[in-house]
Amino acid sequence: MMNLLHWRLLVAVADASNISRAAETTGMTQSGASQAIAQLESSLGFAVFVRERRHIGVTALGEQVIEHARIMLSQLSAIRVLADESRGLKGGRIRLASFPSVTSTLLPGLLRNFRRLHPGMEVVVLEGTDQEVEEWLAADTVELGVVMNPAPGRAEVILGQDAWVAVMPASAPHIGQSGANGITLQELADQPFVLATGGCVVNGKSLMEQSGFHLSDVRVKVRDWISACMLVREGMGVALVPESALPAERRGLSVMPVIPPLHREFGLVCSPSGKASGATQALLNGLRKGQGNISG
Repeated sequence: MMNLLHWRLLVAVADASNISRAAETTGMTQSGASQAIAQLESSLGFAVFVRERRHIGVTALGEQVIEHARIMLSQLSAIRVLADESRGLKGGRIRLASFPSVTSTLLPGLLRNFRRLHPGMEVVVLEGTDQEVEEWLAADTVELGVVMNPAPGRAEVILGQDAWVAVMPASAPHIGQSGANGITLQELADQPFVLATGGCVVNGKSLMEQSGFHLSDVRVKVRDWISACMLVREGMGVALVPESALPAERRGLSVMPVIPPLHREFGLVCSPSGKASGATQALLNGLRKGQGNISG
């Protein structure tokens, strides 16, 4: 009866043109290999090999048999690779660090699609500030981290971007000279200001300083974007907020684009353990394939 070893031996003999070398390759004795070939040819009902003085040749029918054997062995190898990868991924766990505004906007759809494709894998989301995300990545305590404004080439996948907008009380007189097209940072800098950080280093204050301006009248500082918008509605001042963090209910608020436009970009960065993790790479590959569908 033919088994997998017979087919491996068949291909090895054809490649080596020598039974001894083929036997060594497949871990058989020479006599065992000779008997196996004889059994195989008897089962097939025709000769696969031609025994010559110095080497083993292949018959015309034998060529066809060996070609089919190669294909079969290649397919079996592919099945084994697939099974091994599946075992490596099943039960896998990915620790993904992010900050709240991204956790609630960009990540839910991405993670839902990933869990649908890989139901046996778990993604644990850890929330922190952008500084904490960087610290966790550096300490290798997470596999992936969402990094704001990553340096070129650092991020494995760019998740998306959103614009900074100015939020003002709807009842307040119009600020600045730019009209309905937007408002500049310079025009905002001298206004009573509600400073919202979102738990991030990049916020209204840092944006002003990077552009050479200074907030002259910070009335209150809060972490939450929505809280800042509520305070603006109450007339406490103006605020700079990411567009994706605006409240659904904007009654009492006036929202204007900043000119020139300012954006923040989000990228997924791998830690050393993430680069070596099959589960993490599966997540990243899935995101790359669906890059065109990723949005905030």
